[in-house]
Amino acid sequence: MTLAMTLGMRIGVRRTLWMMYGELIGVAIVATASAMGVASVMKNYPEVFQVLKYFGALYLIYMGWQMWSAEAKLADVDGVESLVKRRTLATQGFITAIANPKGWVFMVSLLPPFINVNKPIAIQMVGLITVITITELCCMLAYASGGKGLRVFLGQGENIKWMNRIAGLLMLAIAIWLVLG
Repeated sequence: MTLAMTLGMRIGVRRTLWMMYGELIGVAIVATASAMGVASVMKNYPEVFQVLKYFGALYLIYMGWQMWSAEAKLADVDGVESLVKRRTLATQGFITAIANPKGWVFMVSLLPPFINVNKPIAIQMVGLITVITITELCCMLAYASGGKGLRVFLGQGENIKWMNRIAGLLMLAIAIWLVLG
């Protein structure tokens, strides 16, 4: 999201769409691989799945704490001006999605409650990946479109601190839901 916001501010939303294209392909691959692995573990090793579920919840609690206690400043992406070619933008988005370990862990932690091993996995996968990619696209468009205004807003007072705390609480809520669900 920071990449989308920064690119939106510097090169405009239309050019940032190329980065989003690569990012969505990467997110779809991460979600597919995560869901396939989770479904396989759920079906063949339910005890291992429970352990993975609790580790995923612990990771989300850790991430929530990190966000809650994060330094109140906006990140910046170095060398954004050099990311102007379509292929370069798409590659940057793809690599950002594929190489992000948080994305992998988040998908492995998030997807299990939505997978029913007694129903066709392929249909569930298409539905999950459609929802995930549409949500990702909407968020990236919002960040890229509102980049300048958001940067001004978050740069004032303690707004970034409160946004981080709200995001941290949401991560904690998802972790509790995972443990109880």
